[in-house]
Amino acid sequence: QSENILGYFVDVERIPNSCSNSPNRVFLKDREILVNLSMAYYRVNISAYNDAGESPQATYIVPQFSETGLPGQIHIKSQGTKAVVTWTPEYNPKCFVVDWGTGKEDMHMKIITTATGNFTLDNFQPYKLYKIMLHASDVCQCENFIRHEKTFGVTHFYSVEGVPRTGPTNVTVLNITKHSALVKWTKIAAEDSLGFLQGYRISYTDSARKKSPAVILNSSTTSYHLTGLKEKTTYRVQISGFTNAGEGPLTLSQPFSTPKYGTVKLLCICI
Repeated sequence: QSENILGYFVDVERIPNSCSNSPNRVFLKDREILVNLSMAYYRVNISAYNDAGESPQATYIVPQFSETGLPGQIHIKSQGTKAVVTWTPEYNPKCFVVDWGTGKEDMHMKIITTATGNFTLDNFQPYKLYKIMLHASDVCQCENFIRHEKTFGVTHFYSVEGVPRTGPTNVTVLNITKHSALVKWTKIAAEDSLGFLQGYRISYTDSARKKSPAVILNSSTTSYHLTGLKEKTTYRVQISGFTNAGEGPLTLSQPFSTPKYGTVKLLCICI
C-alpha cells in the first residue's frame, strides 16, 4: 500500500519526561524532518497513514551527541547517596532541567527554578557510573522542553568508587624472541570497573618465581612490549586494573617460553 500513503506522523518523545505530557506530534508529507534537540535522550516514533488508517510505528532512538564544545562545566561533590551539583561559568537562565541516571532506561528528570547556583540530587548507588546532563531553558512550566532547552554541560560520576571486579580479558603473548615479547589484552569493561579506571599494572614471573618490577600503564593502553627477558626461560604475565579505590584482581597469561636462539636468516646461493 506504499503508493497510497498520504503522509507520516512523527512523535518526538523526550526520555525521561516527568511532565507526563504526550509526545510532540508532527504531520509530514515528506520522509525527512529537521529538529533541534538538546543532548537529552530522545525517542522518535514514525508511522504512515492513508485513507484506511495509520500503520504500526517504527521506533528510532536518537544516538548520543559528542560531549565536546559545550558552554559550561558541571562539578559534582559526593555526600554519601547524595551529590551537590554546581557549574561554571556562572549562568542564570530562567531554569535548569537536569537529567541523571545510568542509561536511557534509567534516567530521572528534575526542573530547577531556584537561582542558588547549586542543587542536590539523591538516591545514588555505590559503584555505578551515572551520567548527569544540565540543560538551560527559558521556559519553566511543566511542558515539552524540546523547543526550549539547550544543553549546558555533561559529566559522569560515581558516588562511591570501588576496585575493578575483574582483570583485563584475552591476555595473549605474541612475537616472542630471545629477549622480548609483545603482550596484548582487552580493556576492562566499564560495568566491571566499578570506578574510573586509572590504568593497568603489568609484571611477569619466570620459572624460578622471580617477579619483575611492576610497570604502570594508562587506562587507554592495551598492549606492552616486554624487554630484558632471558633466553630459554618460561614466563607468565600478570595484569590488573586499578581505580582511585585500589587494585583489582590479577589476570594471568598462559606460560610462554623464550627460544634459545634468535631468528636465523639463511642465505641461499643458487647455482
